[in-house]
Order: sequence, then C-alpha cells, then structure tokens
Amino acid sequence: MPSKVTNLMPFIIGFDVKPNSISSIGNVTFTDGTNDVTPNQIQCEAYGYTYNKADGTCSSFRYNSEIESTFSNLSNKTFGARNTTETGTKNTLIVGENNNVSGQSRNSIITGNKNQISNGINNAIVTGTSGEATADNSTVLGGNNPTDALGKRQSIRVMFGKQTTSAATVASNLNNTAASYFEIPDNTILYFHASVVAVRVGGTSASGAPGDYLSLIERGVAINKSGVLSIQRERDVIKSSGTTTGWVASAAVSGTTFRVNVRGANNMTLEWACDVKFTQIKTGVTL
Repeated sequence: MPSKVTNLMPFIIGFDVKPNSISSIGNVTFTDGTNDVTPNQIQCEAYGYTYNKADGTCSSFRYNSEIESTFSNLSNKTFGARNTTETGTKNTLIVGENNNVSGQSRNSIITGNKNQISNGINNAIVTGTSGEATADNSTVLGGNNPTDALGKRQSIRVMFGKQTTSAATVASNLNNTAASYFEIPDNTILYFHASVVAVRVGGTSASGAPGDYLSLIERGVAINKSGVLSIQRERDVIKSSGTTTGWVASAAVSGTTFRVNVRGANNMTLEWACDVKFTQIKTGVTL
C-alpha cells in the first residue's frame, strides 16, 4: 500500500502539483490538490526526487528486487547446492540438492534431490527424488531416478473432510476446504486407498445417538487419459456402531479431479474424515 506524504507539504512557488504518495517500490505520485497526477521531470526534480526518463516515473529511491528477495528469504533455510525458493516463499526448509519451491508458499519441507513444491502450495512435505507436491498439507515420496521426469513415480497422502446433515450425496473437500479437490495430471494413473471414518456429533433424529460411527475403505484405480477421467473402485466396511443406515462413502472423479463423495442421514450431523494415499505414475505419453 502506498505511504502518504504529509498533507502539510506546501506547493513550491510556481508549481500547481506536489507529492502525494510513495509506493513500495519508490514511485512517487503527485496531486494537484484534488486528483492524483504523474509529474514531469521538472516537477519531480523540483521536489528533490529522481526522474527516470526511460519509463517516465518519479522515484524517491532506487528499487532493488534482489534486496526484496533477500529479505523475503530470511525465514527460509536451505542446506545443499542449487536449491531455490522463489518470491513469496516463507518458513521453508530444504535439505538436499536441486530442489525448488515455486513461490507464494509457506511452512513446507523438502529433503532429497530434484523435488518441487508447486506455486501457492502450503504445509507440504516432499522427500526422495523428483517428487512434486501439488496440494496443500500433502506428504509426497518421490521414488525416481534423477533422470526421470518430475512426479513420474510417487506416493501422495492427503486428507478430505466434510460435515453432513442430510441423506444427500455430497463431495467431501480436500483439507475440508470448499470446492477443493485433488487434480489428476494428464496421462496419469493413480491407485488410491482411502481410509474413511464418520461419527455422529448431533442432529435431531431420535434414531441412534451422538457417538455412532462407521469406518470403511475405498480403493481402486483412477486414470486420466488426455483429459478424460475414469475410475474403478471397491469398498469394504470395516466396523460400525449404533445406527448408521444409509451412511456411505465412495471415491469418484469429476472433470480433472478426484474426490470422495459421502452420504449421511436426515437430521443427523456427521463429521467425515478421509485419509487418501495415492500411488502415481505420470506416464509422459499420450494414453
């Protein structure tokens, strides 16, 4: 946000504009008392600023992107050669070589070689070789040769969550965050193993009581063939207690995403947690 120059600054005699604000990169905006204006060279230099003829801006200081990068990296720690943390990366630890955090990322850890955390991904852990984190709060193990493509063979662990209050089938969300699902890359196959638990925490239904629960496993294969997804799956109910009639979870694909759909019962408030482990092959060829 631009910082304001004091409003008490007077107009210099012979000038009908004066400085009004200075941006975070040092650009000075003037005012005529009512509207913001861009000063010319004479106006800029009259107030002691530097005029940049190349881009027609007036500056209070010379902006240095390397200094900003240095300050933004103060909360990151890297150990090893050729590791990079791009702009906006904070609170991140890298141990290894040739690893990259693509920026706008917080609170992540990489150990190993040639791993990557995608732009905007937070709270990820990546280890091994050529692992790629594309989801918040994910744990990734890259099991590749250094010559393999990024993310070719890897395991990925994520969590889905949802609260239901009816018998409608709804999609649970990645990290219990609305409209968030797991993206399956083009020409990629995933074996998935989803451990699911649901517990009743409220509701007005006289059938059953809070503390009733259901646990089950969904497993199968999802594949993205050049943008067309399909899935095969099976389910095992592990244990249940109380009244759980109609409760169910089922893995599904939609668009380019994987999700776990859940259904509870009318007038029962259920909390759902789905721990999903993927085993991935990103083929690199057109399927």
